[in-house]
Amino acid sequence: MNRRYFLGAALAVASAPAFARHSASADVRTLSLHHLHTDERLSVAYRIGDNYQRSALQRLNHFLRDFRTGDETAIDPQLFDLLYDVKRRLGHDDGTFEIISGYRSPRTNNRLRRTSSGVARRSLHMTGQAIDVRLTEMPTRNIRDAALTLSRGGVGYYPRSDFVHLDTGRVRRWGA
Repeated sequence: MNRRYFLGAALAVASAPAFARHSASADVRTLSLHHLHTDERLSVAYRIGDNYQRSALQRLNHFLRDFRTGDETAIDPQLFDLLYDVKRRLGHDDGTFEIISGYRSPRTNNRLRRTSSGVARRSLHMTGQAIDVRLTEMPTRNIRDAALTLSRGGVGYYPRSDFVHLDTGRVRRWGA
């Protein structure tokens, strides 16, 4: 083994961690959220490469809690991927999602069902698989259209209330 080979191998090993850090940071998935009912804001890198960040998911679970009761659940990480991919598809990487509804406890869901015909008995909000949103400076119909092209769950469009329901259930659509 000659000296040139040894130095080249040492240089490759020494530079590998820096390269790995750079390539991992190239696929950092970040979401910015504003909860309209609590006025809380959160900007968080929830996924790096293929790895969901546990502490970020915990922060998101708390942020998307049932604001009426304080109850929390584990939100489906694929819902965050759906939000991320919608904003990317729209070319609005710096946009902030305005949250109308995240997790709903069964008690809250039942109470809302008594006062509104638009609340499902088995709502995916109760399992942490649904979210109702707007995206800053973006018409809600564009959010609907982007989500529909992804074909990754339910998309409900509520133009009169100006929000879009997204979920990670079976592919389906409703609303205008």
